[in-house]
Amino acid sequence: MGDTENVSEQLDPVVDAVLPGRIGILVRIPVLSGRRPAALDVLNRYVDDLDSEPGTEAFMVCIDPQDEDVVWLYEWFRDEAALAEHREAPLFQRLMGELPELVGENPGLMRLDPLRLRMTSALTANLF
Repeated sequence: MGDTENVSEQLDPVVDAVLPGRIGILVRIPVLSGRRPAALDVLNRYVDDLDSEPGTEAFMVCIDPQDEDVVWLYEWFRDEAALAEHREAPLFQRLMGELPELVGENPGLMRLDPLRLRMTSALTANLF
């Protein structure tokens, strides 16, 4: 059985990385009542073009299962310079032009810097 597990991990790699110096931000976005689908459309278009922001290394869009008018984002950046570049990037400016009309109150921001990432082979098999 051990050999089978090793073969499986070779085919479906585990991602395990220490992430020194990364900058992370958790964002809570309260959207106007019933506007979450529209906000998700805007955010998904943003994510589709993130390759134009090479310092943005990860971006996760989440829905709140207990509040249909809240979207959560978790994003991380290579370093402080990449975060500054993100805030000045044309892509981010586009997002800031489209999203505010859907937001009900000011988003909440919390800095959470990533330290380590582990994705199991069960997940990476479906991603890679």
